[in-house]
Amino acid sequence: MTPYDLRVEYLHAPIGVGTREPRFSWLVDLVQDAFELEVSTGGRVVWASGPVDGSNAGLVAYAGERLASNSACRWRVRSRSSEGDWSEWAASTFEMSLLDPADWSAEWVEPAQQEAVVERWSIVDWVRGLGPEAPPEERLRPPQLLRHGFQVGPGAVRARLFATARGVYSAFVNGHRADDAVLAPGFDSYAQRISFSSSDVTAALTEGENVLGVALADGWWAGRIGLTGSSAQFGTRTSAIWQLHIDYADGTTQVVASCSDVRSTTGPWAYADLFVGERFDRRAEPLGWRSPGFDDGEWMPVAEAGADHRLLVPFRGEPVRRVLEVAPVALVETADGTIVDFGQVLVGRLRLRLRDAAPGQEIVLEHTETLAADGSWFENIVGINKEQTDVYVAAGGASEGGRERAEEWEPEFTFHGFRYARISGLTAALVADDVVAVVLASDLEQTGSFASSDPRLNRLHENVVWSQRGNFLSVPTDCPQRERAGWTGDIQAFVGTATDNAQVVPFLSRWLDNVRADQLPDGRIPIFSPRSPFDAEAAAAAQGIGSIVAAAGWSDAIAIVPWTLYERTGDRRVLEENYEAMLRWIEYQRATAAAELPEALAGTELADERRRAQSSLYNTGLHFGDWLTPSTMEGRPVHEAIGIAPALTSEYLAPMFQARTLTIAARAAAVLGRDAEAAAFAARAAEVRAAFAAEYIDADGVLPVHLQGVYVLALAFDMVPPGLRARTAARLVELIRKRGNRLDTGFLSTPYLLDVLCDNGYSDVARTLLWQSEMPSWLYEIDRGATTIWETWDAISPDGEIRPMSFNHYAPGSVDDWLYRRVAGIRSTSPGYRTAVIEPDFDAGVDEVRAHVGTPFGRLAVEWTSTAGAAAGRTRPEAPLYSPAGSALGGSAGTARGGGVGTVTVDVPFGVTARLVAGGVDVALPPGRSTHAIELGGS
Repeated sequence: MTPYDLRVEYLHAPIGVGTREPRFSWLVDLVQDAFELEVSTGGRVVWASGPVDGSNAGLVAYAGERLASNSACRWRVRSRSSEGDWSEWAASTFEMSLLDPADWSAEWVEPAQQEAVVERWSIVDWVRGLGPEAPPEERLRPPQLLRHGFQVGPGAVRARLFATARGVYSAFVNGHRADDAVLAPGFDSYAQRISFSSSDVTAALTEGENVLGVALADGWWAGRIGLTGSSAQFGTRTSAIWQLHIDYADGTTQVVASCSDVRSTTGPWAYADLFVGERFDRRAEPLGWRSPGFDDGEWMPVAEAGADHRLLVPFRGEPVRRVLEVAPVALVETADGTIVDFGQVLVGRLRLRLRDAAPGQEIVLEHTETLAADGSWFENIVGINKEQTDVYVAAGGASEGGRERAEEWEPEFTFHGFRYARISGLTAALVADDVVAVVLASDLEQTGSFASSDPRLNRLHENVVWSQRGNFLSVPTDCPQRERAGWTGDIQAFVGTATDNAQVVPFLSRWLDNVRADQLPDGRIPIFSPRSPFDAEAAAAAQGIGSIVAAAGWSDAIAIVPWTLYERTGDRRVLEENYEAMLRWIEYQRATAAAELPEALAGTELADERRRAQSSLYNTGLHFGDWLTPSTMEGRPVHEAIGIAPALTSEYLAPMFQARTLTIAARAAAVLGRDAEAAAFAARAAEVRAAFAAEYIDADGVLPVHLQGVYVLALAFDMVPPGLRARTAARLVELIRKRGNRLDTGFLSTPYLLDVLCDNGYSDVARTLLWQSEMPSWLYEIDRGATTIWETWDAISPDGEIRPMSFNHYAPGSVDDWLYRRVAGIRSTSPGYRTAVIEPDFDAGVDEVRAHVGTPFGRLAVEWTSTAGAAAGRTRPEAPLYSPAGSALGGSAGTARGGGVGTVTVDVPFGVTARLVAGGVDVALPPGRSTHAIELGGS
């Protein structure tokens, strides 16, 4: 009965909690009738909830005395069963961050450094193949080393380091890493907010002399980022700030704050850039610089760069870490170096071990996602400052006694998107044990899984997981090798799938913090976030697509992402935090709709009724539309083709997303108790839908543009009057048939395609699209060896041509959510899975599925098998059917009628009210595990 899996703000025993009202969650394996929760700090209770009736065991908000910055807290909780019995207390801890700017006394310190070279490139430059002529070592600059010596007295019992940088940093205390974070503090909209981390460094301190060492590089602040590879988009000089708080047994506290006492010098890097890569010379590393006793007398003093602490905010969620290591699957020697195949497109960097290297020996590490068809080296992503190349210069020399000396190196301040690496400059053959791929990602808990009896579906799911892992790195990015931008359109298309696979609420909440910070004064939500001053300048100077600042379907992420998180988790706070930003975006849409007419109607005399309808529709301006619609890309160069779908679809998709966002705002307002606003937004959404139907849908349910995506979104967002839905859906199916039962949907419509078909009576067509293996299709990619989700369906064309596209773009992988909900059959029917339906699709074309998702109440899982799949010609695994005595569903494995037998085993956590709907039967599921046999079809 004892509660377990205790969390604060989704994390286990976190330090650095950044809200004064942290929320507590736990799991219980009982029907909870009430709970009691206590929080203490400094040896006294600061909140005792007393018995609280109800089954709620998630996101219970703190309601006690005001919690102090950097306070260490203990909390405990117990549950009461429906029989009135109390469980034992279960306890855990959490610690507060620095919660107010006034908690900071440190100065920003700026090491002596050369200014970052400001490179300004445009999308046109990228298309034309322009770029810098000088090599990286002539344009880039070295990271800096900083040392801060301090004394620690006797009796130190607790030490917390709070630190951040304008740039990226690694911190060390007496030679030990302060934590296991990578590329701290991560990517932020630095002009509005800068996250700082919290680290427990107690064990690293010693009485007497101590030293804090910091390595500081350009990172996202001054490095080359984005599509254009332009540098110094936020600033040209790096700086850092930190405070080390040391608590002593006698109750006193010592604060070691960054100041002019810090010393600095250039380190062993010639340069370190997120995109370009690193050049590291082991011979130039000052041995012992991170430890006490090192002589830094020749190092330079730092400059104090101000004490403005207003932008400092506690880091939210889990940082970027080394989350996996992947060993090579093959090594191939070529004239230009050893090509190492890791068997998987991934995001990270190499760790290399060298044996008997000569002093000054230069080893070059190149990275790419794919090889040419003949197995030769091929770079699928080229562009300005996209080298993805690291260089290591060995120290060499024999160790004492003449024994072999091995050098090991992993880059510190860069990462790459790759499956293959080419290593050159070696004097001896590379062996597999001497190289490993280190996978980097925001360290999110993996909460879901999907597997079936079909290997290709399994690979599809695995590809989605790998693309999510690789692109959820500090912010949700579009790709890990070309842009790494936090595109709003990509994540709004994928957020449902993201919640299935991982615990993403803190990660996406932090990103939404940046989105709100980047929102323009007129209410526009930028197409990506974080957004730099250079991004604003570039958009203002550009024409066409490059000038887009906000766009339908992209900017609507401010509504779609929070709402989806709420639906999947029941987290009201994510709605509270983003509600006002939603309203500001809605107001921008309303004002624009009232002021502008579509270009085709400019100068046209409109009847009063039509003019009123047009004034409701946000249907003007430049948008990306249904981006990368396959039929619009065929037979054309990419830079020409990408503008076709926007031109054809934007006028129609923009008001569709306008209606969708209004509906979300109405629902969010209702959740937040703002009933008048809920009614007003619902009415406006109905007005937009009516105006859209009158303007764009004819009496036969036909839309002006005959592309699948326009029909999909019109049906998904209820833009079609009920009496016309059947005709519109039939027209969509006709378009699919004309394409040879292949999809023709872009970024915005693909997430809704299969659901729209199922919801309108065409589940067979949805299944046909899922199993389609001709391009464009999900399985086409699988059949061509994809290990992640591609940006375009034909990144490798049917004739084997490799196109210059990303092989790691998660957005089209939104189909994974459909696999969970429709094939496995796990579907939430109220926020946070408080109620759920298990509805397996025994006609999906597989005969076994195993899947689970994480819910606020625990793991909700289903395993099902079916003999019908084998009858349809698919291989059925050797797995016995099992039907327990007294199953709520009649029939058994031995009494199957003509359609076969399905067996469903479900694990329902306490707190979830679930039903099993299958084979014409609808029954309640008890908590815990139950197994049921179902007769399928037959006479």
